[in-house]
Amino acid sequence: MEDNSSSSSVVSGVTQASFLQRTLERLSSTQSLKLKTEEAAPVAVIALQRYLSEQTEGQQLDSYSYDVTVTDGVWRAKCFLHPSLNHLVHSNSLKTGSDISITQCSFVYNERRLGHGYICIEQLRCAAKRSAVLARVNTVSSLPMLVKQGMERSVVLQSDVPLQVSRKHYLSLWNNDDPEGDIWMSGSPSADTVLDVSKVTLLSSLDSSFKNTWKPLPLLVKIIHKSRLRYYGKFGLKIDYPYQAYFEVADQSGTMSLVLWNELCPEFYQRLNVGTVLYLQNYTLKQSYSNRSRPQMDHHRMKTFNSVEICLNPRNPASVITVVSPKSILPQWGLPDISYQFTARSELEKLANNSACDIIGLVTFVGRVERVKSKGKGPEKYWTYRWVHAVDGTSDHPFILELFSTSQAEIFSHICPMTYLVCTQMRVCHVEGSLPYLTSSCETETFITGYHKGQPYVNDPRVKSFIQWTKTLKDNVVLQKTAVGGYYRYPRPPAMFTQSMADAQVPLVAAADLKRELETLQYREHKKLAIQGQIAAVQYMETPKTPEPQGLKDKEVPSASTDVCDQTVTYPSHSSTTKQTFVESLTSHCTDSSSESRRKRRIQISKTTQSSLNCGNIPAKRNAGRKNTNEGEEQAEEESNSAFEEVQQVGLSLQAENPNPDSNDLSWESSSWVRQQQEVSEHLCQGGLWQDSICRRFTLDEKNVLLQWSNLQPTRWTPLRTADTLSPVLCPGYYHVTILGINKQIAVDAAYIPVVSSSEPQAVGLPQDPHGNTMLSCLSSGFLCSLSNTANNSEETLPRPEEILATASELEDTHVVCILDLCHLGGDKVEVMISKVYRLTEVSLD
Repeated sequence: MEDNSSSSSVVSGVTQASFLQRTLERLSSTQSLKLKTEEAAPVAVIALQRYLSEQTEGQQLDSYSYDVTVTDGVWRAKCFLHPSLNHLVHSNSLKTGSDISITQCSFVYNERRLGHGYICIEQLRCAAKRSAVLARVNTVSSLPMLVKQGMERSVVLQSDVPLQVSRKHYLSLWNNDDPEGDIWMSGSPSADTVLDVSKVTLLSSLDSSFKNTWKPLPLLVKIIHKSRLRYYGKFGLKIDYPYQAYFEVADQSGTMSLVLWNELCPEFYQRLNVGTVLYLQNYTLKQSYSNRSRPQMDHHRMKTFNSVEICLNPRNPASVITVVSPKSILPQWGLPDISYQFTARSELEKLANNSACDIIGLVTFVGRVERVKSKGKGPEKYWTYRWVHAVDGTSDHPFILELFSTSQAEIFSHICPMTYLVCTQMRVCHVEGSLPYLTSSCETETFITGYHKGQPYVNDPRVKSFIQWTKTLKDNVVLQKTAVGGYYRYPRPPAMFTQSMADAQVPLVAAADLKRELETLQYREHKKLAIQGQIAAVQYMETPKTPEPQGLKDKEVPSASTDVCDQTVTYPSHSSTTKQTFVESLTSHCTDSSSESRRKRRIQISKTTQSSLNCGNIPAKRNAGRKNTNEGEEQAEEESNSAFEEVQQVGLSLQAENPNPDSNDLSWESSSWVRQQQEVSEHLCQGGLWQDSICRRFTLDEKNVLLQWSNLQPTRWTPLRTADTLSPVLCPGYYHVTILGINKQIAVDAAYIPVVSSSEPQAVGLPQDPHGNTMLSCLSSGFLCSLSNTANNSEETLPRPEEILATASELEDTHVVCILDLCHLGGDKVEVMISKVYRLTEVSLD
């Protein structure tokens, strides 16, 4: 309280004009305040926090509520976002680091608590450009928090807790698995406590005495596996911290599951790690829950007790958990060593489907973070995941990793090329016609450079062998094979499309359903679906070349003796020759363009779809250097040299006009398309190629901006220093494809980027059966035959776009099934990509 009063005394001395302070004063005399355009000064969003909504009578608008912290450069204010505006968060149109204009707000008092109230934002406008307010602020955290007079002593208003007082904690903004907020304790040192181990019992005794009367004697165990967090909050549940986490613990007699419940999770989850030794008292036992994921532990060669599990509760009884200091652990306790089952990439094909393994590798590709909706009951929730490639020197192929969030948010968001990645308890997935890949399980943990120190695996022989291999690498050679972000899909669709596949894996949807799917997508949500119809038009879009960036700082080559564990990775300087070779090796990747526009003759924007996908009615069409407000007014905007703004610009499409307008051989249309496009009821124009759809090469100078670009929008704004421009990654172009639904009522535009080089991330595991490079065979196979090899400069052997389009007449009135990947990229940007096109001969009715 002393800190708060001190802050208030500083606040009283503030004389600078403040929009927030003036608005709060006006709210004291009115229930709801509507602000005119000239009154609504911009404020910057510096935090956006989510939590489970309070249950209300009548229709529930959303499962979650949002607190938004804004600043006018003088004050900070935490406000409640009216539920009718939640869709702006769902589309990432209301986001941290941007400015908004509050046009209507009210002050809400809590009728059940004294001295508590807050501003409720009821209407707002989102600004498309970067924040002008934050450009004037040096340190956001130093700004005082604005609180209504008489409420300065409110603990809730001064704490990192929700404004809705029935909720005690925040959730991660984009998933429910990651710890979020100040309540999560981490890394506190273990106390050197003197333990009485003379009366400890063994796990084997618990298993045999569970159904009998027993007294819970102390346990002394070591954690050998740790699961991700599980949030089970729902409406009507009277539990403040509804969390659960499973651990597998072991002593000399065997292994058993341990469950950490409720508020013990914020206190202990981040302190309990694999290898931690626990002294447990006042625990309870219950019969094991059979329908849950378990780690595969055969390699431990220990007896597993699956019939009961140990429960640690905050009350009734209150469990006593003592984390034993490593230097206090004695050999006579007989606790087992931690063992792993590291698998080399060369051994992966030999492992059975769904078997578990641990891997270590050097990261060469990191995909953007995406989300997929969980099919479970209760409030809507999403899983977050990303694709990663990592090499270990034992195979020509990398590990292909599908990594879901493991409740290690800091590590998950910092996976980048040239780091050393360890993943435990990964599950093998064999795919017909493609290379096997690994997907994470509930018990997977990931570690990257900077987090290896002290982990039990550092002395594993396989890890030491990997370290020796990395010392033989030339960093500039590895760097040339790296990539970050962009559109990436694995595995490829199978050779045949079946009705059972449509029912279980890739839903075959009507054209009207496709429209609904586009309208309901949320930020970074990915969906895969199929649609029947015919291809009505194709246009090849060339992407202009942009110059190489200048002035990148040279970096030192890391010492060959540097150990893999926790080394700081730096990179060598590159001559212009090296850079050119690198660009040539990534010919599949595309540069950004600042002069694109849509080809109006082919494209009609569906007003219904556009309005449902846009935030605050921001128009979908925007040209470089010009952006529209959500009121439809065009405003001039000065071009920024910031690399992050370059990749974050909302709505900037790479859909370029044909640079050679006199040439007609870079497009094809069905003979009936001119008539048909007059008859279609809707043309869903969400196709085209967005900047977020393109892989970029990795450089140390741009590491931070590339990480932020490929990650999800952060909960809290932090200043970001970037290079002047992002390095271009070149690509000859892409195909803009118009698909007409089978009943010829709805059309949709999609982008198709053929794989043209074996160095592309998308080329890994791609079946490369030879084909004739016709338009249809390219759409079916996903690549140009034969793939170029950068090492021998064979790009000139690839067919030219006009040669491919010359064969497009075979698409005339051809019934096809198109596999589409949808992903919401934020704001009004929705990515629609063609993954594969099936001919009727490749479709089975079984």
